[in-house]
Amino acid sequence: MKRRLLIVDGYNIIGAWPTLANYQKKNQLEEARDELLFRLSEYAKLTETAIVVVFDAQFVPGIEQVYDQYQLSVVYTKEGETADSYIERTVRECLSPLLLITVATSDLAEQWLVFQQGALRKSARELYKDVAEAHERAVLESRDYRKHGVKRHSPWRADQLLQLKDLLHDLSQEDGSSKE
Repeated sequence: MKRRLLIVDGYNIIGAWPTLANYQKKNQLEEARDELLFRLSEYAKLTETAIVVVFDAQFVPGIEQVYDQYQLSVVYTKEGETADSYIERTVRECLSPLLLITVATSDLAEQWLVFQQGALRKSARELYKDVAEAHERAVLESRDYRKHGVKRHSPWRADQLLQLKDLLHDLSQEDGSSKE
């Protein structure tokens, strides 16, 4: 089975996702980055996908960093290097028959360049939808697990539970009638 790598153009996604774009409009880029990383971290865990999030140096000049946060690889490009050029270089270097690379950006020119190199492309809207669907699946599975988990760990069979319920009902009726 192929490993999966998702490379995300961070500021492109921030500008396209509604809640993150609101942070950007309020000049709260740090909050937008943190929210994006948090959501992508959950998505990475749920889909077993390695994720690299790339941020342009144009918004954070002179930083050039690569570090792990929320089990994601976060990259701030060096000054003068765009996220697009970093992404293109990474796709070229990492492309392998054992690795399925997808690039998430709504920049059409970038989508075509990485597609020509052999990577798949995903728009910001598609990624937003995928992240939301993965979150919903996780919530539903969690509810289902808790619901079934209670029944599964119960020492009582279904017919016994019904008998107990009826007995409880009868006892509560007797208590109510003796008080009158």
